[in-house]
Amino acid sequence: MTHVHSPHDRRAHDRSQESSTSSSVTLVVPGMGSDHCANIIRSSINRIEGIETIQTNISGHKVSVEFRDTATSEEAIRKAVEKAGYEVAGDPAQDGGKFIELVVPGMGSDHCAGLVKDSLKRVSGVGEIRTNISNHKVRVARSTDSVTPEELKAVVERAGYEVASVRSNESGIADVEAEADAEEVYLLRAWRRFWIAGIPTTLIMALMGVHMFLQPIPGYLAIVAVLGFPAVFLSGGWATHVSAWRSLTNRTANMDVLISMGSLPPYLIGLVGFIYPMTSFIEMAATIMTFHMLGRYLENRAKGRASQAIKKLLTLGAKTARVLRNGEEIEVPVKELEIGDVMVVRPGEKIPTDGEVVDGTSHVDESIATGESIPVEKTAGAQVLGATVNKEGRLRVKATRVGADTFLSQVIRMVEEAQGSRVPIQEFADRITAKFVPFVIVVAFGSLTAWLFAGESLRPILVWGESFLPWIDSQAPLPVLAILSAVSILVIACPCALGLATPTALMVGSGLGAERGILIRSGEAIQSLKDIKVVVLDKTGTITRGEPMLTDALAPEGLDANHALYLAASVEDASEHPLARAMVAGARDRGISLGEVDEFQAITARGVRGTVDGKLILIGNERLMAESGIDVPEEINKNLQCLETAGRTVMIVAEDGRVIGLVAVADTVKPDSQSAVAAMHAIGLRVVMITGDNQRAANAIAEEVGIDEVHAGVLPEGKVEQIRALQKRFGEHVTMIGDGINDAPALKQANVGIAIGAGADVAIEAADVTLVKGELSKAVEAIYLSRYTFRKIVQNLFWAFFYNVVAIPVAAIGLLHPMIGVIAMTSSSLSVIGNSILLKRVDVTAKR
Repeated sequence: MTHVHSPHDRRAHDRSQESSTSSSVTLVVPGMGSDHCANIIRSSINRIEGIETIQTNISGHKVSVEFRDTATSEEAIRKAVEKAGYEVAGDPAQDGGKFIELVVPGMGSDHCAGLVKDSLKRVSGVGEIRTNISNHKVRVARSTDSVTPEELKAVVERAGYEVASVRSNESGIADVEAEADAEEVYLLRAWRRFWIAGIPTTLIMALMGVHMFLQPIPGYLAIVAVLGFPAVFLSGGWATHVSAWRSLTNRTANMDVLISMGSLPPYLIGLVGFIYPMTSFIEMAATIMTFHMLGRYLENRAKGRASQAIKKLLTLGAKTARVLRNGEEIEVPVKELEIGDVMVVRPGEKIPTDGEVVDGTSHVDESIATGESIPVEKTAGAQVLGATVNKEGRLRVKATRVGADTFLSQVIRMVEEAQGSRVPIQEFADRITAKFVPFVIVVAFGSLTAWLFAGESLRPILVWGESFLPWIDSQAPLPVLAILSAVSILVIACPCALGLATPTALMVGSGLGAERGILIRSGEAIQSLKDIKVVVLDKTGTITRGEPMLTDALAPEGLDANHALYLAASVEDASEHPLARAMVAGARDRGISLGEVDEFQAITARGVRGTVDGKLILIGNERLMAESGIDVPEEINKNLQCLETAGRTVMIVAEDGRVIGLVAVADTVKPDSQSAVAAMHAIGLRVVMITGDNQRAANAIAEEVGIDEVHAGVLPEGKVEQIRALQKRFGEHVTMIGDGINDAPALKQANVGIAIGAGADVAIEAADVTLVKGELSKAVEAIYLSRYTFRKIVQNLFWAFFYNVVAIPVAAIGLLHPMIGVIAMTSSSLSVIGNSILLKRVDVTAKR
């Protein structure tokens, strides 16, 4: 789940009346770097009439809003974000609407751009057109789906210009790539702003050292005022003050308000020194702004490391594909692939998109999807995933999913959802950060007032601190001490640390899970999963493989079991029944060559018959043998009962009226199921199996893998009731793991639903967690991951609260210099991010 906020209930009636006119827009807000920022933006947007839902995702810097277009507009929402003090990258047509982007290398001047623009304007359904001659890009907003990339490409080419590439924002990967570019631009801008402030501030520090400790510099105040001006008022400084002003006028105070109040007044007060001799605060103002710029850059760079999972996923996909069209092999961009295209994939190449092998045999490295390094054999009919690597054979693959529907795009979307989601524990932090900045401003003014009017009674504190804190001057005038105290409070308070505590841990945790084939949809699932007491398992496809396999071939003493299997498989080769195919496959796996069958006949509810090598062969149940007048020996009967008790489907084999053996088929247990259940027991979980299969088969599987409790013969709606019953017994601490369509309702009912990735799409959509490879042991890893991630969230919140609770009072009593305060403020945010990044080191491997 992403972070969804619904406005006040007073609008519910209006929404129900006008729901048919709902629209949506997605804005990219690069400066929205923490939940504190996201809360301010949501508060500002929420004041607009007609807003239905608001989603924020700080990892992608995205704000998605659903609104009634009869009551408001995209432009109004955009202005609300800007009023809150945040810049919006691009425009609504670019970020939230439908657009097509073309790269036109020959468009090198405004004249060329004008020609291209005029040509495109003639196309019906085209909206705003933006050209950029520096990167040769044309971005076209489209108001209808009738406008296609191919059509616009043809129009530009008719105007006399070659089109190097074309893409639309309907491809999930293209959208994320655009956002990654916007993030990179924002990072570079933060770096530039830091140096614009940093160079003059460095000169100020050098001059201050000479002026204070070596030789007074004539005109020192004028020099530092000139040098400090670009740091405080230009580039990043100006952006900070504008953001602060917008935020204040919008009644949504953000972090920039504190920095602006901590730098602007000291600079202006320092100018009083030209009229009345007094201590200069200009050095302090420049230093505060410079460290704020440095903090912004380092914070964004570190947060980029925390959220690099999506960037890593983006680099995995192939860029081009070789496809067969009109009998010829041509190379096309992956974005231009269509369903049904047959792709040629040579050894060592990435498979361009999801598809089905139509020709060839090879092994494919699927580690990007499953986390497993062992390549998987692929032959005709096998499904393959885009971005996986073909190892040795030449494959022809028919594309079955392209664009936003591919596995890689879905993984990116799920990771984004997890990174943009919220954890219930975060609600308490949000309530505090919503009032944090106003509270800090009040405390700062209170401290200023206290030092101005009762400073002498506080001076003994400074005398005490002066003995071990070199920046304290206990003999300074009270106005100076008052300003230092107030500014220290403003610059050391850090709502960003609180706002980063949860999202950064979710970014790293969800990315780590994606690398291991564990896709977590929401932060709520992480908090719930760590407290799970009961794991409910479906049988077929979850504990077992979900398809029958040959398990046993037995013969009475003196007879050959392989001969009985040869005859049975030869007859069954004429049948398409799943049990027959399992028997045939099992015989071939054992190196048995099959004979020719004549006079094949299927006998309803009994078995089959046929002639092999001139002999009449019967394969079926006891009823078929009895009706055919064939006696079943006692030894065969005992083996039959033992196998059926073990959950096998057993068939008796008779040759010319005599029983010669038994053949058994069953849905076998997955290789890791037993160890996975043992690992669940090792961490104190109770394991329950709910299945629609019969009691005998269920008990056999349960005994084999070590299940604690079995419920057999349960229909889909009955599974939901069983989950509810377990929730009554054990509280809201039940997780369900399943793979089939019939598991979807139970997955929704459980506190955490976990879908086996190899199963049905419906089950995956209903689940909170998806295990890509379908191994049960991955569920245990998901539980470990949730515990580690939540532990990091708690650590981050504790540190952020502890820092602010300690730092603000220390600043208020005058023991903290503003320059030290701004460094501490930056360090607090970086420490939270760094602690989250340490999550990458944990071992979440399932242990017995």
